[in-house]
Amino acid sequence: MTDLPRRADGDDIPHGTTNNGTTTDDIVAAGGRRFRRVLAGTLTVLAAALVLVALVAPSDVNEFTPRAFLRIPVEGLIAVALLLVLPARPRHVVATTLGALLGLVLVLKVADLGFSLVLDRPFDLIADWTFLGSGAEFLSESYGRAAEVGAVALAVVAALAVPLLVTLSVRRLTRVVVARRVVTARATTAFAAVWVVCAVLGAQIVPGVPVAAGTVATGLYDRARQVRAGLNDQETLNTQLAGDPFQNAPGEELLTALRGKDVLFTFVESYGRVALEDPDLAPEVDAVLDEGTRQLRAAGYGSRSAFLTSSTTGGGSWLAHATLMSGVWADNQLRYTNLVRSDRLTLNGAFKRAGWRTSLVMPALTRAWPEADFFSPDQVYGAKELGYRGPLFSFSSPPDQYTLSAFQRLERGPGHAPVMAEIPLLSSHLPWTPVPPLVDWDDIGDGSVYQGTARADRAAEGTREAYRRAVVYSLRTLISYVQRYGDENLVLVFLGDHQPARAVTGEGAGRDVPITVVAKDPAVLDRIAGWGWQDGLNPDPQAPVWPMESFRDRFLNAFGPKSTTHS
Repeated sequence: MTDLPRRADGDDIPHGTTNNGTTTDDIVAAGGRRFRRVLAGTLTVLAAALVLVALVAPSDVNEFTPRAFLRIPVEGLIAVALLLVLPARPRHVVATTLGALLGLVLVLKVADLGFSLVLDRPFDLIADWTFLGSGAEFLSESYGRAAEVGAVALAVVAALAVPLLVTLSVRRLTRVVVARRVVTARATTAFAAVWVVCAVLGAQIVPGVPVAAGTVATGLYDRARQVRAGLNDQETLNTQLAGDPFQNAPGEELLTALRGKDVLFTFVESYGRVALEDPDLAPEVDAVLDEGTRQLRAAGYGSRSAFLTSSTTGGGSWLAHATLMSGVWADNQLRYTNLVRSDRLTLNGAFKRAGWRTSLVMPALTRAWPEADFFSPDQVYGAKELGYRGPLFSFSSPPDQYTLSAFQRLERGPGHAPVMAEIPLLSSHLPWTPVPPLVDWDDIGDGSVYQGTARADRAAEGTREAYRRAVVYSLRTLISYVQRYGDENLVLVFLGDHQPARAVTGEGAGRDVPITVVAKDPAVLDRIAGWGWQDGLNPDPQAPVWPMESFRDRFLNAFGPKSTTHS
């Protein structure tokens, strides 16, 4: 039998008892209490951090730095003071309400961060809900169905979990501050004094971000103004539509200087001013445009170029398409929806009224598109109608060269009637996957020629390099198309729809996009001599900059009867 351990006085020590008389159960209980204290402290710190993030986190990705959180939120000080003086029952109700509201504020801030990263603007509560569907569709087209489902599921879980977690955090902090009233009151008074001093002095740790923060109150006020503006936008739009000088113009007075011409409006996806002026992107893009100018000039073509300020940036191409063709600023989905429900005369409609055959060539269109009627097409060519049988590239679309080849086959065959076409070219669409080389136009056929095209891993090159390569491909394709299929009757207008995402442009790049008119008939370019645009395909930084919505009226005036000027 094993002997029991003995104390110094010689008595046996019972099992589960230490020298000082503490039992094993006491030790376990003490350890449990320490663990609970550490856990409680950790949860309190995490709760405080989450609430601080909700209160002071910036809504613009460019301001999202660690130093941006070194601020004193006045809303937090007011909330603490209020909770300290309230009785228990109303205090719980107020804490829960404040937590839920603050959670919703944080959800909106996250949405703002995403929109500022891609579209360089905050999320619009009234107008931008449909962008969520467009974003899901983009993920599906670019990365597959699994990516779309995963992203949607994550977004839904986050939208539900964030308000709940913030609410629980506020309730926890409320219990902590009430349990330490005196210390909390003194600390709140001290921080309030510091806030006042910083507000008076305009103290800033991050330039443009004051230490004395009131971001929640300011943000809610801005949201209220945004909502009011969105609700009133229909009235504003109606006023703009009512003043259209071309709405009732007869066809014989429209576009008389372009009779017999094939007029193509081609939108080069994400072709922004940054491609011509960024020191890392411009050398190769400028070289392609300058060489294209020389090649087309040698073949008898002239060209004029300038810039337009797009209604969108980073995405939302359809907004830019509607803005250019209708002459009405469309910078959000609500405005776009209301616009396409109107009877506004678009450039497409003007050409149709004047006798042209009109077509929309939409290589990524795979479903019904009721908005097409707004653009007055005689024919809409979606993915199915274009008949592509090769591998899909950027944004699950055929290469630009195939799109233009199919258009040529379908609309500009021998003996065709004059055609006006709107054609978005998508090879330079985010996510800027590798592009194929140019092939002989006679070999394109149904696109099977691209089956053997090597597609390198996108990770092998950076985002900006992939963007540059894609834009260069699209521009070379357009130049090659004019060389191969151009004639005296071809008029090509090509432009960017918007600047690329901020991952390419960086901060403060603006919304300007290049625009170029190419024609072999010198009379066409003579009509726009008064525009002051620069010669060639490559506008320099001093080239004119027009609002995109002004183009429709200027174009209709330039190519209408010289004796008739609509203003």
